Formats: sequence, C-alpha cells, structure tokens
Amino acid sequence: MKTEREYRQDIAEVCRRMYGRGYISGSDGNVSIRLGPGRLLSTPSGVNKGFLSPRDMIVTDMAGKKLQGALKPTGELYLHLEAYRLRPDIGAVVHAHPPITIAFSIAGQKLPQCILPEIVMIFGSIPMAAYATPCTEEGPRAIASLIGDCDALIIERHGTITVGDTVFTAYDRLEKVEHSAEVSAAARMLGPVKPLPREEIAKLLELRERLGIKSKVYPCNNCGLCEQNGAAAPSADRVVSALSAELYRKIKERL
Repeated sequence: MKTEREYRQDIAEVCRRMYGRGYISGSDGNVSIRLGPGRLLSTPSGVNKGFLSPRDMIVTDMAGKKLQGALKPTGELYLHLEAYRLRPDIGAVVHAHPPITIAFSIAGQKLPQCILPEIVMIFGSIPMAAYATPCTEEGPRAIASLIGDCDALIIERHGTITVGDTVFTAYDRLEKVEHSAEVSAAARMLGPVKPLPREEIAKLLELRERLGIKSKVYPCNNCGLCEQNGAAAPSADRVVSALSAELYRKIKERL
C-alpha cells in the first residue's frame, strides 16, 4: 500500500507521460486514484497536466465534494466516480484524448477489435460509448452500461476511459488503445485489412479464460472488415489513401 505522497507522484508521472505522447493537450484529460473508503485523489481542473506537481492534486469524497487542495475538481470527475461506483475492483481511472482513436469515432469508423491478438486477449473488445456533452451528467450515463465490465472504452468524439488496479495499469491500457488505432489507421492506408481467422480468435479467447482475464468480450462491433476482406481498392481509393497517408505522417510528426 503506497502513501498519499507516492500516489500524488504517480499521478504526476502518468500525466507527464500522456502529455509527452500527445494523448492530451493543454488542460485536457484527468487522472484519479482511489485512496481508500470514501476518498479520491485526482487531477484539478484548468491546469496543463503535463506540468502538474504532486501538490496540485486534490482530494474529494466519493460524491465529488472537495476535501483538500487549493484548485478546483475537474468537471469530468463524475466519469471517474461512475467507474468507481460500478467497479469496486479498480484502483485508478485515466481519461485521455488520444487523437487517432478520436479520429476514428469522428469519421464514423469503429475501431476494429479482431485484427490484433493483444486486443482480443487483453481487452476482449474496446466498445464505444455514445457522444455525451463533456462535464455534464450525460457522461456517466453514456459509460454506465460499458465500464462495469470492460477495462477500456471510447467515448465518441471525446476520448477514452481506461481503468486498472493501479494508475500505471490504467495508463498502459490507454497506450494499447491508441496503438491499436494507429495500426488500424496505417493498415487501412496500405490496403484491405484482414481480420484474424475465427479459429485464432477462439484460441485467444480460450487463453484469456485460462489467464483469468475477466473483462467482457463484446460481440462483433460491425466495423465492416469482414465484408471488405479480399476486395481490391479501386484506383480512386488509392489516391485518397495516398493523401490520407501524408496527413497521417504530418499528424505523427506533430505528436
């Protein structure tokens, strides 16, 4: 069991990593750790998370009321509180705005959950919650039916919620979600994307069960890959793909 001082340092370190990887910008994103019964340590509102110090964190109760700290609680704290309410097993929540993952949702493209073995085995699936106006009660309602039994989800046009027993586990899951989005985007630019064979997915799901991974496996999210598999891209699509690749390269350079 860590001390509160150590937890403050952990949150500051995770925020620096998110900022450094381009998963948040400015005052975006928020991170929290369950301190114990009735107490939550979290990042404040309106501060660039890449430059937070441990003393900037605030302590609230599990209803969001501030108990300690000079700064204001984040307006997104209710997303975290909903996750803790539904998941007594988790110790931390990370909310970020990873750009490629968000771009998928803005483009109306679902993140394929059957092309990378680690996604099938570790997450089972990465479902998408419907759009909700940020910093309102719509957010908790949007994630309530999903976060109870999955460790990572996407909120349409907004970002991701990842959870874990520690804040570093939750952060690692964020990295895996954005990595999956980056690989999926790059693969679509190169040509038709092939899903894993059904028999391989079955083997991965069996391995999940043996390892005791409990996050829910959602059914196919109808991303369209199975229908597209094996279809040759027309010449016009090749031109669009080339332009998309150049845009993607520029985005990566900025990150």
